[in-house]
Amino acid sequence: MENVRSERVLVAVAACLLAAGIALGLMYGGAGHGVAMVLRWLGVVVLMVFAWRRRSVTPWIFVAMVAGAEVGFDAPAVGVGLRVFSDIFLRLIKTIVAPLILATLVTGIAGHGDLKGVGRMGVKSLVYFEVVTTLALVVGLVAINISKAGVGLHVPEVVSSGEVVTAPPPTHWQDFLLHVFPENIAKSVAEGQILQVAVFAVFFGIALATLSEEKRAPVLRLCESLSEVMFKFTNVVMYFAPIGVGAAMAYTVGHMGLGVLVNLGKLLLTIYGALVAFGLLVLLPIALLFKVPVKRFLVAVAEPATIAFATSTSEAALPRAMESMEALGVPRRIVSFVIPAGYSFNLDGSTLYLAAASIFVAQAAGVHLSLGEQLLMMGTLMLTSKGVAGVPRATLVVLLATAATFRLPTEPIFVILGIDALADMARTTVNVVGNCLASVVVAKWEGQFGAEPVSEVVLEGMAE
Repeated sequence: MENVRSERVLVAVAACLLAAGIALGLMYGGAGHGVAMVLRWLGVVVLMVFAWRRRSVTPWIFVAMVAGAEVGFDAPAVGVGLRVFSDIFLRLIKTIVAPLILATLVTGIAGHGDLKGVGRMGVKSLVYFEVVTTLALVVGLVAINISKAGVGLHVPEVVSSGEVVTAPPPTHWQDFLLHVFPENIAKSVAEGQILQVAVFAVFFGIALATLSEEKRAPVLRLCESLSEVMFKFTNVVMYFAPIGVGAAMAYTVGHMGLGVLVNLGKLLLTIYGALVAFGLLVLLPIALLFKVPVKRFLVAVAEPATIAFATSTSEAALPRAMESMEALGVPRRIVSFVIPAGYSFNLDGSTLYLAAASIFVAQAAGVHLSLGEQLLMMGTLMLTSKGVAGVPRATLVVLLATAATFRLPTEPIFVILGIDALADMARTTVNVVGNCLASVVVAKWEGQFGAEPVSEVVLEGMAE
């Protein structure tokens, strides 16, 4: 308790120093520039002390974001020069794309054996997942088109590695449909065509599920091991995230000025507002429709949701979420199927965020997407967003892949990096709450809610 109180004091002191530095700079301009800069950097140092006490990557990302903005503002040339570190971070993230999507999709589809053997519960779960994630995409799409957070953000034309930013040529539906299917999986992986990799994984997973257990098991174990390796690989890469995010923010502010923060704030408010709207307009009506005990559910989901918000990782909340839902009255066989499956197929918060962020990229690049093109993009996201909830900020992977698929410039994504950590906390929380609700809904749908006694071990764990 004492540690929590001291951490709050540190954050409050840092906020006061930063606010005082900003206010002094605005009031006195050049005359107070030196004192204002000292105050702001003292605030950054206090935030560093806070992050050091927490000993977690997430606080360091926040600190890096603030420090990067300060570097870009005080020394624009230095901030622009730091671009190489954000390039390194993005390259490391890109290496995760194909193996992660391939392994998680195959495991999710073939992990329960023959798809026909999944039975009524599996069909109901998948139908529910797809309906709810589609609604999440619609909410995100509507929100970003209303706020137009990316409009007016002028993206610089000079990008790294000789990349040239050009508006994508018109894409006809026949071309898009043909492009969905891979002609060579190795070529698709090498070119980063994640949609083709995902389609291959779906067919591969279905084929694998139809084999006998003896022949399926070795390949399934390989895919499970590969997915675990990629999760660990991502965790290692995320230690570099503070440097990459800080460098991205320094470059953004140094190259574009503080005006970009207006668009970042609009995007962040759009995402949070859309997530709240999704909860009130989609999740709450679903709970009422299936007669879910809302108050008891909110109490049960509070702890796993808090863990998800603090860690920005859905997997960190998985054990507690399963315990909480079983204690609430969901049979273990339903919990053990629906929640893990939902981590691959029911990413409500992530899909909503991806819808908003993808259109933001197009708006920032000045690329007009018709309603039909936006719907095609949503269909792509519906498939490519599966299976990444266990990885912190892994939606960045899908966002980069989507931009490449639709030939959108990746430059605006560097802007989004500045607020990705803040957005990740909210969307991960919605992912966890959405999957917990899914388990209750399926149990209600099956008429099994509260039908089985709760394990004493689970009750003991919830009492701790």
